[in-house]
Amino acid sequence: MTATHKPNALPWLLVSVLVIVLDQLTKWWVLTSLPEYTAIPVIEGFWNWYRTYNTGAAFSFLADAGGWQKWFFTALAFGISGLLAWWLARTPRSDWRTALPFALVIGGALGNVIDRQLHGHVVDFIQWHWRDHYWPAFNLADSAIVGGAIGIALFGLLGARNEKRETRNE
Repeated sequence: MTATHKPNALPWLLVSVLVIVLDQLTKWWVLTSLPEYTAIPVIEGFWNWYRTYNTGAAFSFLADAGGWQKWFFTALAFGISGLLAWWLARTPRSDWRTALPFALVIGGALGNVIDRQLHGHVVDFIQWHWRDHYWPAFNLADSAIVGGAIGIALFGLLGARNEKRETRNE
C-alpha cells in the first residue's frame, strides 16, 4: 500500500514574492520621487502620499528604543515567516483560505525586513486622514500583513464554525 501525496501550499509563496517585489518597487518610487515629510494629496481631504520613516513597528511601537528593535523586529519577522511557511508545507495547495493569508503576511513581513536591513527603518508613504484626524502612514507591506491577519482571523473563525456545524450534523 502506498501513501498518497497531496500537493502542499508552498507554491503560494509566489504571492509572497509578488508582495515583496511590489512593496520594494513602490518604496523605490517613494525614495526617488517624493519629498520627505510633505503631504501630496491624492484624494483631497482623505488620502496623501507622505514619505516618512518608522524605526519601530505598528504605530511606531518601540521607535525610540535605541536601535536594538531593528534586530528584534527582523528576528520576529523571520520567526513568524518561518512558522507560516512550515504551516504552508502542511496545508493542501487548494486551501486558498489558509494559504493566501499566510503568504500575504510572509511577503509583508519580509518586505519590511528588507527596509530595516537596507535603511535602518521602514519607508512609509500612504497617509489616510479625515479632516484633522490622521491615521499613521503605512506601506504596501503593512497592507499585506494586515490583510493577511484579517484573512487568518476571518477564515479561521468561519472554518471553526463550519467544523462545528459538520460535527453537529454527523
